[in-house]
Amino acid sequence: MNPQFRYLIDSLRRIRPHVDIIDRCNLAILLEPGHEYLVDFLADNRVEVVASLPCYQLENVDRQRGDGVFEDSILALKTLSAAGYGSNPELRLNLVYNPVGAVLPPDQLELERDNKEALRASYDIAFDRLYTITNMPIARFLGQLKREGKRESYEQLLEDSFNPRSVENLMCQDTLSVDWLGRV
Repeated sequence: MNPQFRYLIDSLRRIRPHVDIIDRCNLAILLEPGHEYLVDFLADNRVEVVASLPCYQLENVDRQRGDGVFEDSILALKTLSAAGYGSNPELRLNLVYNPVGAVLPPDQLELERDNKEALRASYDIAFDRLYTITNMPIARFLGQLKREGKRESYEQLLEDSFNPRSVENLMCQDTLSVDWLGRV
């Protein structure tokens, strides 16, 4: 967590009170000692939360991310929900799904519907949108693709599946990203 996070958000709110601020949040940070203030701070500043949740099933998440990650994620989502995220239109909560391996994600709208139904029924958690993202062949994932001999076939899959209509909605066209070290 960037030690200047609160300062950055407070400064943005003073300078541009109505600007959209998005926190690409790791749900685990909300449970870390010393960060107990974070949910209320985000809500007070109307910060949209975008958080990864690979699946709505414990076994799938823990297999992908490690034992206990699902339960921690659910606890963090319940904490956000208690603050109004997912039910108050000013407190948007969006989840992110990305597939494991050299495959494309399933249909976003169907997956969103399934996740909303499952999380509401099992945990009384609501969220606004589910975004599916496609893994880019870089860093660790590129290394994995090379080891498995799937680099070329995955890159071809990406090329064959490219949708030019998606370009108009790319966030990078009008979004400023700041990493955990404060670099733009």
